[in-house]
Amino acid sequence: MVNFTEIIQTIKSLVETRIEMVKSDIQDQLVGMLSRLILLTLIGSILLFAVLFLSFSLAFYISQVTQSPYLGFLVVAICYLVVVVFLYLTKDAQGFQLQFNASLKRFIFNSPNRKNSNE
Repeated sequence: MVNFTEIIQTIKSLVETRIEMVKSDIQDQLVGMLSRLILLTLIGSILLFAVLFLSFSLAFYISQVTQSPYLGFLVVAICYLVVVVFLYLTKDAQGFQLQFNASLKRFIFNSPNRKNSNE
């Protein structure tokens, strides 16, 4: 005769093993996403400082060339204003939004050892 308790116990252990595997996979993916978000934050912070110091350097250089202590900072501020106006005008562009969202999702959610679902 078939021993139903052994079959049930085997099925139960298989299900528990599968649940543990899924938990482990989710945990690995979560840790990978978190590490990429921390890396993105770190890169953004370093880039912010680089742009800040480059902006000051450019402003001081333009001030020195034009012999005017404020003109360099004014030119740099106008350049940033032009960039902000351009970004504001293109904020509703579908192509720009789709491309930005896709690159951000690709960086954060796709790990290097996982294949893309489109491939």
